[in-house]
Amino acid sequence: MTAPTRPSRTLHITTAVLPLAGWTVHAVVMHRRLAAAGRDPLTGALRRDGFTARAQRLVDRHDDTAVLIADLDHFKQLNDRLGHTPGDSALAAVAARLMEWAGPRGVVGRLGGDEFAVATRISPRHRDLRIEQLGHLLALPVPIEGEPVHVGVSVGAATAHVTGTADLSALLRTADTAMYAGKHTGIPVQARPGDPAAPSVNGRRAGRPGTSTHAIRSAA
Repeated sequence: MTAPTRPSRTLHITTAVLPLAGWTVHAVVMHRRLAAAGRDPLTGALRRDGFTARAQRLVDRHDDTAVLIADLDHFKQLNDRLGHTPGDSALAAVAARLMEWAGPRGVVGRLGGDEFAVATRISPRHRDLRIEQLGHLLALPVPIEGEPVHVGVSVGAATAHVTGTADLSALLRTADTAMYAGKHTGIPVQARPGDPAAPSVNGRRAGRPGTSTHAIRSAA
């Protein structure tokens, strides 16, 4: 008389598996949608090309646009210490905070690795306060596997008023130089008129992954 109970047990097991399978399918679908939309599947930030196009339009149309570079401090050590999954969580959390700060009219891109760029409009009279607020937001611990983890983020900012040009590549270079001036301090640095800009390849500091001129020539 035990045979009739087997189908119900089998049905119960199959039903228990469905939510996991459903979430797996959902993750795959979301990954494909983000990729199709030109977004980085891990963080939801725009990929380089999408960010560059939208940020340049923003800079061209609005002279109060600020361009920022954000770079995680000691990210390799964090990966080595906690593993790649917690590292991915840190990247996603930082991207989410940048997007929250930039607002719906701003754009956030992941340029590569642990490097992000932001373009958003900020009234000149509110710029100091807004960028200070970003520093406080990024300084908040990131919950990773149930534990608060401090993830240092260095930030540099530049505007067309500082660079004298609305060229996005020049703004990124100047913001990158400002970011390095405040590296590991936790305090965002705004570029000032007359500040030098770092040598770069495609708007990124020379020496960063993907900026090798040899690699670019080889790929051409």
